[in-house]
Amino acid sequence: MYLLLTLDHRFHRTPNGAVWTETTFTYSFYQRYLEVFDHVRVLARIRDVTSVPPHWQQADGEGVSFVAVPYYVGPIQYLFQAYRVNQAIRNAFCVGDAAIMRVSSQIANHLYNLLKKNNYPYGVEVIGDPYDVFAPGSVKHPLRAFFRWFFPRQLRQQCARACATAYVTEYTLQRRYPPAQSAFSTHYSSVELPDGAFVAVPRLPPQAMDRLTIITVGTMDQLYKAPNVLIDAVAICVGQGLNLQLVLVGDGKHRAELEGKAADLGLGERVSFLGWLPAGDAVRAELDRADLFILPSYQEGLPRATIEAMARGLPCIGSTVGGFPELLPPEDMVPPGDVTALAQKIIGVVINPQRMAAMSARNLEKAREYREEILRQRRINFYFYLREKTEEWLKIHSKIGAQNLEVISVNKMR
Repeated sequence: MYLLLTLDHRFHRTPNGAVWTETTFTYSFYQRYLEVFDHVRVLARIRDVTSVPPHWQQADGEGVSFVAVPYYVGPIQYLFQAYRVNQAIRNAFCVGDAAIMRVSSQIANHLYNLLKKNNYPYGVEVIGDPYDVFAPGSVKHPLRAFFRWFFPRQLRQQCARACATAYVTEYTLQRRYPPAQSAFSTHYSSVELPDGAFVAVPRLPPQAMDRLTIITVGTMDQLYKAPNVLIDAVAICVGQGLNLQLVLVGDGKHRAELEGKAADLGLGERVSFLGWLPAGDAVRAELDRADLFILPSYQEGLPRATIEAMARGLPCIGSTVGGFPELLPPEDMVPPGDVTALAQKIIGVVINPQRMAAMSARNLEKAREYREEILRQRRINFYFYLREKTEEWLKIHSKIGAQNLEVISVNKMR
């Protein structure tokens, strides 16, 4: 059985037909689905380019192909492409495919409308919360308040109709977007933590506290991860006499704005923008050089970057949104967007070496709950259940005939 998988991620395609990604959703990501399905067809935005930078990685390969959705960035471009996006998704779906929508996602919304009309079974992997995505300060858009009402409502409907639901959180997203009572429901993170992702022992209390390095990892395409809030908080700490260095891993359209903010606050030599780094060893090397990881996000599902930092034994500070409370104790979190609270939290942590050591030990132990062998079986059970439900639907409707379905034709059956 083939799987049609929606991804709210942008890829590039070179003239030889290969599909490329800069950091996430490389070819290895899809192996989890191939343990149950024969082939994965990824439905995502794809831009045709003549070449990609050398550090980009291939996303397609044996058993993994891509179906291109017209490329757009942001709501305005989407409006101009909406009809073509819808047509591409209608043409991509085939009766007999299992369907998994990683939500929330505008591409998933189109596929959902198609599946709903035919009562076709599908699964959802809930990886984020649109209510927090469109929180004040997170997104600069005149329709932000409307989006904050509309998209959570849509996601609740999708979860309520799904035959199988998987969440990246253990309980947080489930409360806001509950599954149907009859649905198969589980939870597993998208983070991949092989044995090499973990340090052997926690960090000892820092001996020399003259200079500490704070690190954060996240996109700068939007301000979801609140790097602007972190820069402001570091400026307050430096103003109170702390000797701090801030390292930002990530890139995006707001990078120049953030660089200007750091310069305006007199932090030019204290703030390093590293851009995107290849996932894995390159990011872990930077985590190992740092003393404290901070991700003061406005929205999260389960913050993968934080789990990866915890696996390196880093003390971590997060915000109170999304899945952070499932990872960190209350004393290691601050309200999103609160610069003063974050600055005070940083000061309280870095002046206390014993506290930093205790945070390191706790975080490393907690991160071990996200080892690959623990999460794998939950995913497999989810995929098998969806496959069985799809096969049941096909048996029932093969007696009726696919020609009776509203939008799916006989010649599109596998």
